[in-house]
Amino acid sequence: MDVGICGGTGPAGRGLAVRLAHSGVDVVIGSRDAERAETVVRELLARQPALSGTIRGAANEGAAERDVVVVATPWDSAVVTVRPLADQLDGKVVISMANALVKEGREMLALVPPRGSMAAAVQAALPRSLVAASFHHLPASQMEDLASGLDADVLVCSDHSDATAATFELIASMDGLRPLDAGSLSQAAAIEAFTAVCITLNIRHKAHSTLKMSGI
Repeated sequence: MDVGICGGTGPAGRGLAVRLAHSGVDVVIGSRDAERAETVVRELLARQPALSGTIRGAANEGAAERDVVVVATPWDSAVVTVRPLADQLDGKVVISMANALVKEGREMLALVPPRGSMAAAVQAALPRSLVAASFHHLPASQMEDLASGLDADVLVCSDHSDATAATFELIASMDGLRPLDAGSLSQAAAIEAFTAVCITLNIRHKAHSTLKMSGI
């Protein structure tokens, strides 16, 4: 499959794009401004020339044409970004990685979106799409650095088995990542909120921690 990343020019989107491209997936980084996306791709390829030909930049509409689409925008623009793309995303797997967070001092605090999670908000905006929630707890800098030795579990939740399966396939293709089925989309609220804890730990300990579940 090939992957489009709407709002993929930020750290999280860039890191995911690099990992996917390294695993052999064709990736389109999307942005409201196609020129901005193309600039980011040039910057990535300058650091990772071996990925040439596997990543390109486009407007979000171009990213939405791919087989699987990831929503990597800031949380407060996720719904605004995907709603106009509803027809393009009809029947497609859409992966939400947005977390509703706000920084207060040296802590990140979780906000509660009206529908309980950003993934639920994306699903409501895209009723004909197969939405999964995933990629929330990954440190962006380690994702983008292929030599970082990243070793992490990645939680996946969805109300659609096809979305879970497609997300599992993508995660398993990337070095150092293991997918874990965390249940239905209702679990997204707790998963997204826990990201605030992960980032706060990283701030306080000046670290790049990852999630690892023992016993599974």
